[in-house]
Amino acid sequence: MSRLRVVIDTNVLISAAVKPQGWQALVVDLVAFRAVEMFVSEAVLAEYREVFSRPKFSRLDSKDVAHLLAMIEAEATMVTPTEQLTISKHDSDNRFYECADAAAADYIVTGNHKHFAKPHKNTKIITGRQLLELLTAGQI
Repeated sequence: MSRLRVVIDTNVLISAAVKPQGWQALVVDLVAFRAVEMFVSEAVLAEYREVFSRPKFSRLDSKDVAHLLAMIEAEATMVTPTEQLTISKHDSDNRFYECADAAAADYIVTGNHKHFAKPHKNTKIITGRQLLELLTAGQI
């Protein structure tokens, strides 16, 4: 059986870093243990780095953040979007749609349904909790 193809929004990674024992961290574990196939683009990686470097996240252990980003770079599949999309009114969120489009991702995993209100093509928008429920219920 092929793995689910996912693009993970920055807020899921931030939540995992802030609360490493929380359920969002389990989403990161799915990537680390190759239970799902994560996709990134250069723009998505740049967004991850930029958000983690914001002053409000300076209390996070820099080694833990570096380890998380290194794991993503090692485990995620890099794609190069060929289409510029304007699905979200927030331009930075469109980079995630573009990545998902280029990867033919099954899901964008986010805690932000306000900015990711619309599915695109065959890519659905789900929370990390919903992803975990899908995997544990065998509904994939």
